[in-house]
Amino acid sequence: MKIAIIGVTGRAGSRIAEEACRRGHSVTGIVRNPQEAPTPEGCVSLAKGDATQPEQLAPLLKGHDVVISAAHFRTLKAAPLLQAVKDAGVPRLIVVGGAASLEVAPGKIVLDDPNFPEAYKVEAVPGKQFLDDLREEKGVLWTFMSPPAEFAPGQRTGKFRVGKDQLMVDANGRSHISMEDYAIALVDELENPQHTQTRFTVGY
Repeated sequence: MKIAIIGVTGRAGSRIAEEACRRGHSVTGIVRNPQEAPTPEGCVSLAKGDATQPEQLAPLLKGHDVVISAAHFRTLKAAPLLQAVKDAGVPRLIVVGGAASLEVAPGKIVLDDPNFPEAYKVEAVPGKQFLDDLREEKGVLWTFMSPPAEFAPGQRTGKFRVGKDQLMVDANGRSHISMEDYAIALVDELENPQHTQTRFTVGY
């Protein structure tokens, strides 16, 4: 497949690109300053563009099979991204989501916890809004993939569980996954769609 990744030089985006390359896909990384960006290893080519500007982004997305957004929610909103995806005629969008919108009890999400760190809200609040906006979208085949609470570089094991809207925890009550295993799950979804027009999550 031809894949366009926004946020390809970030921690999650670079690992998704590596996993896609490992499986023989072609990756275009959309970056604002290609000359200053470290090119991920593998099959990635960089293209210059501002993902917040649909008129700049759409021509770069044209001809791809899917767009993956691993950008920060505080900088990239759903509306301009969806507009660019539609204008480019790309049928699918997969978004690297956040854990704050996952449920911890019926009707209660992680973000509702009064002890939720204030510093994290700058990303968590717009992340929930991004998901809410996607849920109103009918013209693009979207998927929002939330990681668990702990989401950091680690080992590539290929062993994890898949969930829906609930925060996943292991037998010790820990909610975590490596970015490498998250990338496996995302590319699995890319190759064999199971969660179209919905959100899902993964964890150990």
